[in-house]
Formats: sequence, C-alpha cells, structure tokens
Amino acid sequence: MSSFPYHLLESTLPAMGLIVLRVDETVETDIRRDVTPDLARLHVTRVPSGDELTPESIAGMERELVAAASLLPPACTFDVVGYACTSGAAQIGPDRVWTLVASGAKALQVTDPLSAALAAFEQLDIGRVGIVSPYVSSVAEPIRRAFVTHGVAVPDMLSFGEMIEARVARIDPRSIAEAARALAGRCALDAVFLSCTNLRTYDILPELADDLQMPVLSSNQVLSWHMAALAGLSPDPIGLRR
Repeated sequence: MSSFPYHLLESTLPAMGLIVLRVDETVETDIRRDVTPDLARLHVTRVPSGDELTPESIAGMERELVAAASLLPPACTFDVVGYACTSGAAQIGPDRVWTLVASGAKALQVTDPLSAALAAFEQLDIGRVGIVSPYVSSVAEPIRRAFVTHGVAVPDMLSFGEMIEARVARIDPRSIAEAARALAGRCALDAVFLSCTNLRTYDILPELADDLQMPVLSSNQVLSWHMAALAGLSPDPIGLRR
C-alpha cells in the first residue's frame, strides 16, 4: 500500500474548551446553541462529580480538575476554557480554578459562571442582585458571599432546597420562572441571577426579563457570553442577545 500525499490545514476559528460535570445534562446543549460551529471549535470534557452537589463533592471535584482538563485535545491551544459549575467556582475560587485548568490544558483564558456573572454585572452596572438557586444553603451561600465580596449586594435569595443533580436537571422551567417572579416581588433588585448550569433556563430568559423589566441572567447565559468575549467573538450585549 502506497502513501497518498496530503496537506495540513489549520482552522482559523477560535478554540474553546468546556469542562462539564459528569452529572450535568443541560449546559453543553445550551452552550452549543450559542457557540455554533461557524463561530468556534468547541471541545467538551467531563469531570467526575457526585450524584449530589455538596461541599464535600465539590472538594472531590477540585482534585479531578487537572485530569479533566487534560482530556481536552492536547494539540489545541485554547482561546478560552470554561469550567461549568457556579457552586464549584464559588467554593474552589476562580483563581484556583484557573490554575488547575491551565495545568491540564493549554488555555490562554479560563472562566467559570461566577467570574462570568461578575463580568456581566459590571457591564450592566448591576449593584443589587437576587439569586435563585436549586441547592441547599451550604452550596448556595458561597455564591452570595462571592458576589458580596466583589461589591454586589445580594438582599435576598430563593432556593428549591435540592441536592440530587438528576432532579435539578428536571426542575420545570415554569417553576424557575415562578421563583424568579416571587423573588423580584420581595425586594428592590437590579437583576435576578438563576444560578446553576444544570437548570433549564435558556428559553425562559427573554420573557422573564420583559415581565420583570430588569435583566434576568443565568449561569449558562453568562458563561457562554464570557467565553465568547474572551475568545474575541464580540458577542452581543449580555441580556439583550435573545
């Protein structure tokens, strides 16, 4: 058998990496709806995570992040890699997430939903945000503390009190919308943040923002926007693109 000559062709599109929790059933689909193949090359890896999201399971996930990032294509230099866990980023810390991800993959930029949310709040001049979380307080509270530490007031939160990820992925979007409306009616807010990459929020954001007359942002929405911005794609202004 003879060898046939061929040429190598490098893509000119940005390269994006996404690290998704083993139990997450939502975020990859949402990101791919925004980051279409004509815009960027999106490569996805999974990180081991518990069936329940607890401070202990997040600590275990931290130990697996380097290995998960190393399963992204080693020939790629990624314009950005996103770690898709809001609660994980809050507990581990964005700087530590960056260090771990960059130890496993060639990444020029690293982000996560917490960092992305803070960037979105700054762009939209949001000073007071209410949080809707699916999780128990031990998982949800670090997100509030992280926002407050960065100068964003969180006067109120609502939670579904859930721990089991398979149930989080199946919470009816109508229940999420009802929680957002209830929260917005309890105190003065600049925005509502729907926290958790496993919540199905993609299709309810425009109507909620119209109803509440304020930005309604989700973990997946801000992560997608921030990854695109860091990759140089010049996305539409956050909160106005859908």
